[in-house]
Amino acid sequence: MAGAAATKPQAGAAKAVEADAEDVGTLLLVEHPPVYTLGKSGHAENLLVGREMLERLGAQFYHIDRGGDITFHGPGQLVVYPILDLERLGIGLRAYIEALEECVIRVAAHYGLRTGRIAGASGVWLGAGTDYGAAPAAATATEAAATTTEGAATATEDAATAKEDAAEGAARCIGTAADGPTRKLCAIGVRSSRYITMHGFALNVSTDLRWFERINPCGFRDRGATSLERETGRTIAMEEVKALVAKSLSEILNVEIYK
Repeated sequence: MAGAAATKPQAGAAKAVEADAEDVGTLLLVEHPPVYTLGKSGHAENLLVGREMLERLGAQFYHIDRGGDITFHGPGQLVVYPILDLERLGIGLRAYIEALEECVIRVAAHYGLRTGRIAGASGVWLGAGTDYGAAPAAATATEAAATTTEGAATATEDAATAKEDAAEGAARCIGTAADGPTRKLCAIGVRSSRYITMHGFALNVSTDLRWFERINPCGFRDRGATSLERETGRTIAMEEVKALVAKSLSEILNVEIYK
């Protein structure tokens, strides 16, 4: 399954004045048949089974030019390829990677799942060693309280409501630093050439996690993989996740995304 959307800068987007939709790029959202890919700096020994075994399992293997080590793509996993002009968007590669991570963190929060980052390892994580930052709703509460301008009484009321929303959001989120072993929800591997991005991220929605048992995911021997469905215990529609990803990227990168 695949989908594509064009992007164009919204009003006020950095370095995007008079840019047409084609000037900014395209967003591809796909599910792959089972395939393992090894990044240009990866190590072949992180594939734990032989190529013959992969063929019997119906999977393929490719050595590609993205950053990162080995990972898996397959059914139940949303693979997102933003093909964007970073120069027109006015951001660098590091900020772009952080934007992709933030997108997935917001999508996970929609399902009541609190996720975060690990220093020195790209992607979105849960479990030991993860830096979760603030609870997703807390930032909204702070912003709501700070930007209220309709009188002292209204500001007080809105601040109280925002505080309640923050508490509710924090209670709804699951997954804390003490919540089990380190596990990755989303892998990120990108590169850019002349400011144009390639590759992207892979978010496990309902992925069969046994595929990851045949590799050291992203080169880590002590960290596993997880999925939205595994962590939440509920069935999640892929089309819904696609819509959430597009919405989050639109907000974070300040672009309009349309089919």
